[in-house]
Amino acid sequence: MNDAAPTDLLRVDLSAGTVERDPIPERWLAEYVGGKGLGARYLYERLAPGTDPLGPDNYLLFMLGPLSGLLPGEPQFAAITRSPLTGTFLDSYSGGDFAADLVGALDGALGVAITGQADEPTVLELDDGEATLSPAPDLWGRDVVETCDAFESSVACVGPAGENRVRYATIASDGGDHHAGRGGAGAVMGAKGLKAVVASGAPLDLDPETAALREEYERRYRETDVGRWHAASATLETVDFADEVGVLSTRGWQEGSFDGADAIGIDAVRDAAVDREREGDVPGGFRVETETGESVPRGATQMSLGAGLGIDDFDAVATLGQVCDRLGLDVISAGNAVAWAIRAADAGVVDLDPLLDGTPTFGDDDAARDLIEGIAARESGVADALADGVEAAAESLGGADLVPTIKSMEVPAYDPRGSPSMALAYATSDRGACHRRSLPAETEVFQGDSWDDADRVRLVIREQTITSVLWSLVADDFAGAVLEDDLGAEWLSTVDTPAPTDPAELLRVGERTWTLTRLFNVREGFDAADETLPSAFERPLAGGPADGRAIDTTWFDRLRRRYYAARDWSAAGVPTRALLDRLGLLDVVDDDTPVARESLARCDD
Repeated sequence: MNDAAPTDLLRVDLSAGTVERDPIPERWLAEYVGGKGLGARYLYERLAPGTDPLGPDNYLLFMLGPLSGLLPGEPQFAAITRSPLTGTFLDSYSGGDFAADLVGALDGALGVAITGQADEPTVLELDDGEATLSPAPDLWGRDVVETCDAFESSVACVGPAGENRVRYATIASDGGDHHAGRGGAGAVMGAKGLKAVVASGAPLDLDPETAALREEYERRYRETDVGRWHAASATLETVDFADEVGVLSTRGWQEGSFDGADAIGIDAVRDAAVDREREGDVPGGFRVETETGESVPRGATQMSLGAGLGIDDFDAVATLGQVCDRLGLDVISAGNAVAWAIRAADAGVVDLDPLLDGTPTFGDDDAARDLIEGIAARESGVADALADGVEAAAESLGGADLVPTIKSMEVPAYDPRGSPSMALAYATSDRGACHRRSLPAETEVFQGDSWDDADRVRLVIREQTITSVLWSLVADDFAGAVLEDDLGAEWLSTVDTPAPTDPAELLRVGERTWTLTRLFNVREGFDAADETLPSAFERPLAGGPADGRAIDTTWFDRLRRRYYAARDWSAAGVPTRALLDRLGLLDVVDDDTPVARESLARCDD
């Protein structure tokens, strides 16, 4: 058996300039494990309702799991906070060298909880369990690559977008190759005056038994469908997949198929790649050259900045992705912001001439780049408005029905008109529209008439619950698939930890975690009214295999009610007292959080 898993949390107060080490209650470790679960428990406990996400009282947590540094695949960390974009609970994940070095740098701590606000730009240095705060005014204004290059150790930092509190700014690491992307954790970090976190620490030494177990799991992963897909294509093949089945959002959500998909898809990536980011059984992404330096584009880059903007030049799309990476901007939200601006300008809602010296069109990568840079700098009225998100810009300028958002988060490029289950996954996601908690499109589009609403609800709930477990372990997004059979129970049995080693109890950890993030959001005022669909999805899709399809809102309301009933929530989407009792949450919920007396009975079709 390995040594005991970490049981402490470093607490950093930027206002006071202090660092303390707090023990984590053993019950929390048993019931929430780490990562997402433990971060949700900490945030719910410590954050007062209504806390300004960009104020000093908000918390930003960098969380690991009890198996970090041991599990197969790429080490990950979770950035957890209250989102400045959505106001919801936010967990965002990133891998790479920084995540790997963070394990050694924390030396027995499971994470860092950061609160307060520094008087001047500051760097937090973590080295073998010690934490030091240092002023770094010379780094303010530098992009992600420049900031990472200023240190010899691994770095997670914000770029200009985070400094300027763009509400979908990322926390970037490894020179911008990796990002804790969606929801604006980078804006929280920038608002705190924290420019960078530097991690220095030796990786864990694996004993022979653990090394053999890791090798066995990586072999299993290599032989799975996901493993073979990952080795051949990573996420870049999602463009080809989405286009083929008719769910690829194109030209600002006006079409479901892109005639230039082949030019930006996996074959184009392979032709352009200079190498893989990482070799081995769990390889990294494809590294390509761009005008602004090397980049590792992911599927979201090609979908949101390529098809979403009607750009079919691979080099141009990769360059736009690198621009976002260096500025520290979420590519999904940035692509949607540019798409909204193009459509709003075309409709006469806004005038972009002062910013772009002309009206942009789909396919114009130069205009897209100018607007992205303007958003990161909050340069003008339109760019400044878009820095707060598409929904905020539409509320202030008009054009509310042009580009869809759910809980104020811009929707990823999998169009639910071609896969209705995605509508349920997006609407019920705990951080706003998200395809990572559940991606039922990968199953639904192949099911045909055999797929019904009960199947949709069952799959979305299962995937949301399982990802909540795996993200409490903070497992690799892809290699984590090989843990799904027992949810990491075999691995947990190799370390001295209060976390359960029974798969059924680990599934309860996932349900408990999902319920707690729901309680967090309910306490912030979210309910069923926030889980309706944007009107854009009521309009028929044009082109591709899903041509003419739209979402019927009456049908969707029934589907969502069925989901609530299966979750044991009320008609308003509020967890019931009976559910909280079953999950051991009755003594956790506070007086500010609504709790339902009765669940919604399963509705009739």
